[in-house]
Amino acid sequence: MNRSSSVVPVAVDGCAVKVVDAERVAAVRERMPAPADLADTAEVFGLLSDPNRLRLLVALLDGELCVCDLAAVTGQSESAASHALRLLRAHRVVTARRAGRMAYYRLADPHVRMLLDLALAHAEHTDLMHPERGGEG
Repeated sequence: MNRSSSVVPVAVDGCAVKVVDAERVAAVRERMPAPADLADTAEVFGLLSDPNRLRLLVALLDGELCVCDLAAVTGQSESAASHALRLLRAHRVVTARRAGRMAYYRLADPHVRMLLDLALAHAEHTDLMHPERGGEG
């Protein structure tokens, strides 16, 4: 860490920081996304934090499905699946295609797929690192 006489100690959670790497702090602040972008990202992670919505998204990794099939695959009622899909669609995580009275859902774009693939790979890696979980997850 660089010591700089121009850096004033900053109180963080009641602790006074005595040494601050001013250049690194400036670089991190420079690349920090805008507050609105962070809020949008947090909303996406919030959507992914619900196991039922996550099941719907994992089901869509193989391609588009209608609400009836998504409900059957995930063990949810059609009403619950439809409600969750409406929320996911409003946040641009999934998109829908209408064919008559049927709606077919798919992941909105490759970024959503990549996010799911990485999260699932991380969970599998975590299982390997924590055998006490016994493969549950």
